[in-house]
Amino acid sequence: MKIEKTTFDNLLILNHNVFFDNRGEFKEVFRLNEIETALKSKFKFCQENNVKSKYMVMRGLHFQIEPFAQTKLLTVVRGEILDIAVDIRIDSPTYGKYFSYKLSENCNKSLLIPKGFAHGYLTLTEFAYVNYKVDAYYNKESERGIKYDDKHLEIDWGVDKDLLIISDKDKNLKEFKW
Repeated sequence: MKIEKTTFDNLLILNHNVFFDNRGEFKEVFRLNEIETALKSKFKFCQENNVKSKYMVMRGLHFQIEPFAQTKLLTVVRGEILDIAVDIRIDSPTYGKYFSYKLSENCNKSLLIPKGFAHGYLTLTEFAYVNYKVDAYYNKESERGIKYDDKHLEIDWGVDKDLLIISDKDKNLKEFKW
């Protein structure tokens, strides 16, 4: 696995080791020891989620507050998404900025999104199957979110917003406060 650093502290792109033979392929998606070395800290995943979304489904921007804030390891198993991570760490030099990245089943990459980021994604193919691991359990009382079309963040989703399929919950999230 090769780890790429981004301009956002501790937001990493993981390049998978892929091995091919006459049976198909084997993909090594994650190695805890290498991630802990890159982050210079220890953590442990405790919950894994699988999500299937239809074309133009936009999910997010979600996060949890302490003590249930989550680091996420996100991998697209099938299809393609536009992934967005918004830095909401007040003391960060990239506070209020967003990271945008296309993930697909063919790119052989995952994103490690640290605690302190709001996260969402848009499905760009007929379906997308997304797998993500987290290092803190989901807690409904700690769940928060930022509106996907927040005027302060000016996120470029790359599509006509009228085409998006969005849950009522996500449509009614609050705007980002500076």
